Amino acid sequence: MVEAPQTDEGWFALHDVRSIDWDAWRAAPERERERAIEEGNRFLSARESLADAEAGDSAVFSILGHKGDLLFLHFRPELDDLSAIERRFEDTAFAGFTERETSYVTVTEVSGYVSDDYFEGNEEEIDEGLRRYIEGKLKPEIPDDEYVSFYPMSKRRGEEYNWYDLSFEDRADLMAGHGEVGREYAGRIKQVIASSVGFDDHEWGVTLFGADPTDLKDIVYEMRFDPASSRYGEFGDFLVGRRFPPTDLGAYLDGAKVPTSEYGGDGDGHHHGGSGGHHHGGDDDGHHGSGDGDGHHDDADEHRHDDADASDDVDSDSIRGELEDLDVYAGQPHGEDVFATVLYSEADVDELFGEVEGLRGNFDHYDTHVKTAVYEGHATDRAAVVSIWETASAAETAAGFLSELPGIVARAGEESGFGTMGMFYTVVPDHREDFVDTFDDVAGLLDGMDGHLETDLMANVEDENDMFIASQWRAKEDAMAFFRSEEFTETVKWGREVLADRPRHVFLA
Repeated sequence: MVEAPQTDEGWFALHDVRSIDWDAWRAAPERERERAIEEGNRFLSARESLADAEAGDSAVFSILGHKGDLLFLHFRPELDDLSAIERRFEDTAFAGFTERETSYVTVTEVSGYVSDDYFEGNEEEIDEGLRRYIEGKLKPEIPDDEYVSFYPMSKRRGEEYNWYDLSFEDRADLMAGHGEVGREYAGRIKQVIASSVGFDDHEWGVTLFGADPTDLKDIVYEMRFDPASSRYGEFGDFLVGRRFPPTDLGAYLDGAKVPTSEYGGDGDGHHHGGSGGHHHGGDDDGHHGSGDGDGHHDDADEHRHDDADASDDVDSDSIRGELEDLDVYAGQPHGEDVFATVLYSEADVDELFGEVEGLRGNFDHYDTHVKTAVYEGHATDRAAVVSIWETASAAETAAGFLSELPGIVARAGEESGFGTMGMFYTVVPDHREDFVDTFDDVAGLLDGMDGHLETDLMANVEDENDMFIASQWRAKEDAMAFFRSEEFTETVKWGREVLADRPRHVFLA
C-alpha cells in the first residue's frame, strides 16, 4: 500500500458566497435598507475584529460575474465557530436581501512534504524560519486591500495518471517542482491551501491573494504547465474579487467602486450621493471591537481588544518618543513607519546574495516593498537578510519565502527577549573607517552592560556605506538604558558629522 503523508491541521475556513436580491433591494423602503446596511456592517466588522473569538481572521470581498456578489471568508480555530458565524449572519436584516450561491469548508494543513523533523517530533532540528513558515500556513492572516482568487481542486485518480498510486518520493519531487513555480511570485502572491478531504466536494481549496489581479492569472497559468497540475490536477469553479472594508457596504450596494478610499471616497464608508450608502456606527478603520449579528453588544470583548491595542500603541510610542529625543528618526504613528523582517544566515555570502537577488526581483513588483538586501557581519560570521516593507503583513509574508534561503539559523526578535533595535545608518564615504572604529569602542561598552547579549555592525554587500546595527538584548528596558546613556548621546552627536542622513529605527514585523 502506498504510504499516505502525515498531516497536521490548523484553523478551519469557510468561503461563503452570497448573491444580492437586487429586485428586493430596490423595492425596499429607505428605512429597511439603512437597517440592513447597519446590521450587515456591524456583523462583518465584528467578525473582522474577532469580537466572537480569541483567534482567527475574517474579510469580505466583492465578487465579479454570475457566481455571486459577495464572498465572506472566515478562519477560526474550531469548526463550531464557523457554524455560529453562519447562523448569526442569518439573524441580520442584511441577510434577508441575500441568497447563498455556494460555500466551501476546509481546514488549513501542513503535510509530510514540508519537514520530516516536524512530524517526527524533533523540535530542536527545526530552524526558526521553518517554524514560522509552518505557523503561517496553519494560522493564516488575510492581507488588506488585496484581490482574491479562490478555487477547489483535487488530484487525479485516472487509469493513466493516478496521484495516489505514486510513491511518497515521487509525489515529494513533484510538489518540490510545483513549489519552485510559486516562489517566483514571492512578494506578489500569498496563497492559503487548505484541505477539504471529507469536508467538501474536492480535496483542497486554494485561495490566492495579490495586489495585481494579473498576477493571479499568471501564477495559475504557469502552474498549469507543471506536471503536478498538468498530469494530476483537477479543478472546480474559480471566483475572483477584491477585499473591501465592511464600512463600505453601503457604497458597494450603491454601485460605487470599493474600497472607496482608492476611488475618491473618504475611506470611512460614507458614499456621497447615494441613498443607501450611509455609515452607521463603527470607527474609521471598520473595526468595532464588539457586537454580533443580532445587535447585542459585548462590552467584555470590546474592552479586551481595546486594551491590547492601546498597550501596543503605548509601547511603540514610548520607543518613538525616546529615540526622537535623541535625534534618531523612529517613524510616525501613521503613514511613515516601515517594518523589517531580519533573518540571519551562516551560508556563503555570495551564494546567499544570489538567492536574495532572485527573490528581490519579485518583491519589487509589490507596491509596499521598500528594499531587501544582504548585510555582512563585522564581528560575527553570519550575514543578515533584511527585507523592509510599508506594512507588517507584507513583511511577514516575505519572511515565509526568505526563511527558505540557504543557511538560515535565526530570525531577529526570536533569539532573546528584545530582538533587535534595527538601527540603520548611511555613512559619508570619507568617514566610514572612523564610524567602524567608533562602533568598536561602543561595542566594548555594550559588552559590560546588564542585559546585553550581542551586537554587530553589518554592512550592505552592495553598498558598504549602508550599515545595520543588529543588537540582541534580554529585555526592552535593558536596550533603552543604553539609549539613555551619556555614551550613546555622545555617539549620536558625533554621528551627525559623519552620517549622510539621520539614523533610522525600523520596527520589526
